[in-house]
This record gives sequence, structure tokens and C-alpha cells, in this order.
Amino acid sequence: MKITYLLLCVTLSAACLPATCPAADRPNVLLLLVDDLKPALGCYGDTHARTPNLDRLASRSMRFDRAYCNQAVCAPSRFTLMLGTHSSATGLYHLGSRLREKIPDAVTMPQYFAAHGYRTESMGKIFHVGHGNEGDPQSFSVPHFHDKVIEYLDEASTGGMLTREEAWFTNQRLGEIRSLPRGAAFESPDVADDDYADGRVAAEAIRRLQAAQERRQQDGTPFFMAVGFVRPHLPFSAPKKYWDMFDPQKLPQPEYTDAPDGAPRVAVKRGGEINNYAPVPEQGGINEKLQRKLIHGYYASSAFVDAQLGKVLQELDRLQLADNTIVVVWGDHGFHLGDLGIWTKHTNYEQANRIPLLIRAPGVATPGSSTLQPAESVDVYPTLAELAGLPIPDPPQSLSGTSLVPVLQDPAARVRSHAYHVFPRAKLGQAIRTERYRLVEWKAVDEPPANAEYELYDYETDPLERRNLIDELPEVAAELRAILATYPQPQRP
Repeated sequence: MKITYLLLCVTLSAACLPATCPAADRPNVLLLLVDDLKPALGCYGDTHARTPNLDRLASRSMRFDRAYCNQAVCAPSRFTLMLGTHSSATGLYHLGSRLREKIPDAVTMPQYFAAHGYRTESMGKIFHVGHGNEGDPQSFSVPHFHDKVIEYLDEASTGGMLTREEAWFTNQRLGEIRSLPRGAAFESPDVADDDYADGRVAAEAIRRLQAAQERRQQDGTPFFMAVGFVRPHLPFSAPKKYWDMFDPQKLPQPEYTDAPDGAPRVAVKRGGEINNYAPVPEQGGINEKLQRKLIHGYYASSAFVDAQLGKVLQELDRLQLADNTIVVVWGDHGFHLGDLGIWTKHTNYEQANRIPLLIRAPGVATPGSSTLQPAESVDVYPTLAELAGLPIPDPPQSLSGTSLVPVLQDPAARVRSHAYHVFPRAKLGQAIRTERYRLVEWKAVDEPPANAEYELYDYETDPLERRNLIDELPEVAAELRAILATYPQPQRP
């Protein structure tokens, strides 16, 4: 491992032992977080997407084609990224979960980098703020730059009133949410990018990069900068020009809209977050016209956020920082767009859990490369630490992740055989995802294994998850159950 650190330190900066490598010789880190972004991107093969900036970054990065979040909901997913620890190990399963109440002495990824001489900064949506959660302000060296998640510019979208989701995400009237009106699921005013939060966050990131370059030149201080964007999270609020990029009649529609045959009832989701937005029916299904509008909104919002990411990445190049900056693009979870009859996230299915993960590591990862190595959000922490030449992290919360550096060096290398993720519903669903299969075990934490219900899907023969194969592939099920049995007893939700 020390040899690997030495090689990386030489590649990314100057020759030095990892424990003694001066901060001035370490690479910068630019961590770009995008809310609800599934791999519906040009660089992942989606021919309908308009994501030229992410596609360009992918041509300079390694693309992980089997990357998965560890829980498909905002706050827990972001905790797994920043802690490097599964939510089943921390008990941080919920939107309102508070990090410092559960693990007061946790050392988050930015705190670890700060302890090794980095200036750590954050802007936009990094930790989840809302639903009674205040995020984790102490994770960064300087105060967080906060902006809106739920945002409307058209008064018709809200009727001039505080809406349910606005209240949730600003910690207002939390005991009265159901009495508040619903905001619009989408809007498309003819406005400038900076009129929405993501445009303002991109502008702030550009200012921070400019200041970081000056500091680097003056005293050699490296930066760890986390920049979070909120679209394509609902509502699909994006300037008109991004909606105009698409013909809604040509956008892909869900191919299979029923629940998987044989799936346990606990695994299937109907309604939920989507019902907090008008004109989605509060009860009942979504008709084809509205389905097309929502899918249009998702693609328009993705194009909008791609443009904001492009501004930040262009400035990184202009400032001549790119050659000594590790860049990571990470989606906090995927997003159902009507497949299996499901909208948004909060499931253990493929569309909710597969995420985009791009890592640009100059001199380490071959530009334009890709890998099928199953990767998890918890892997980012140890991976960035190793790329930066830092000692192996050993924080109080105990890392669940594995460094992906061997894979960055060789896309055919394997550091594990599977990814692990969970979702708590009436029971806790724990999942093992290999390159081909997914097993999900549903049971209460204190129940005996005999009470468990299972799902098994083969993505080579059934990529749409039409049928639960648990009774048809007993040998595969036994192998995956044995892997799951190696994980520690999960904490109760």
C-alpha cells in the first residue's frame, strides 16, 4: 500500500512519502454532487440526454458503469458518502437523522482532508438540510454557502403560498405539512440560469476556485471543494431554453410499469414524494400526458444542471488547475420515471440505486476509460484519501468502503465482487448487487432468517426486473445470501 501511495504522490504532485508529503504538494479535490441524477447521460449511452459537459468530463475520466448508492434517499446517501460508512452500520437511515447525535466524534471526509492541510469548502446541497435535519456545519473549514432546493419563480406554481415541499426543505411548520398546499411539479419560465439556485451555486463555485488558485500560488494550500447541485430533484424547475432542447414525444417512456411478478409486497412502492406536487393525483395513477411532461422535466433539469457543471469545469481549466485537481461527479441516488409503476426513489430496485460516478485522476486513471467494477458511495472517501497520498483513514465510525485506486489504474482489476445497499420500509431490505444479479432480503432486524422474504433478479436476462427469480435460481440465491451473511448485524431503523 505504501508503494501505491508513493507512486500516486509522484504522479499527482511531487515525490514524497505519504506520511510526510507536504500539503503544498498534494492534489486539489473537486467533489461535484448532483441530486437525483441517474445515469441518463450521454456518456452512459442515453442518446436522448443533452449533457455535453458531463460527456466531456467522462472523456477525461474513468466511468463506473456499476456504481450504486448505499441507500436511495438524500440524507442517508450523503451520510454514506461523507462518512464512508453504510447507513446500516450508523443507523442514519432517515431524512431527519442527525449525524452528531448518532456519532458525535465522527470524522467526515472533508474533516479528514482538513486535518492534512486542506482548506475545505462547501456550497449548494452537500449534506441534507430539511425534514428537521440541519446537515453538518462542522464538516468544513469555512461556513457553508446555502441555497434553495425547492424553488419556484412563477407565482402560479405556488399561488404565493408556502408549499409542502418548501416547508420540508426549510424546516418550517413541520407538524403541519399535510395542511399546506402542493407546489407545481414543474415550471419553465424564460429566465437566466442564475435566477435558479444551481446557477448561483455555479457562480459561487467559480469565485471560490479563483480564490483557491490565489491561495495555492501564495502559500501552497490545496483545496477540497464540495459543490452540490439540486436539479433534477423535483420540482423540475428549469429555464425554458433547457425544456426547448427536447421533443417530449421522442423521449423514452417506461417499458414495464407493473410491479415485478412475485415481488414481496413490502418491496413495492406507489406514490410517495411525487404526490406532494400538483397536478399529480394525490391518489391514483399518472396518465400518459402527465408522464410525458414529468419525463420531459427530468431531462430538461438534467440538461440545466449539466450546463452549470460545465461552467465550473471550464473555470477549473481556465485557471490551469485541472492537471493537479482530482474531480469526482457523484449522483446521490437514481430515480424512477414510471418504471415498475414507481416515481422518484426510496426502493431497492435498479433505477433508484444505480448512480453515475466519474473520477478524473490525472496520471492515474486512463482518460475515457470505463469499468464494470461494482462501486459504492462509501468507496469515495478511501479512494480520494489514497489519491491524495494521505494515510489510510481510520475514523471513529469505521469505514465500510474500499479504495477504488487499483481499478482506476486498471479497469479490469476487482477490489470486491458486489455492491451493498439497503432501504428501510416496514422491514429492512438489504441488497447484494453483483455485475449480473441482485438479491434483496426483507426482514425486521431482530427477526430470524426464516422469516425473511427475498427478491432475486438477473439483469442479463431481465434488465427490467419483470420477475422475481428467487425460487428459480436457488444456487445463485444461496451464494448471494452467503455474501450478505458476512455483513455485520444492521442497526435498527
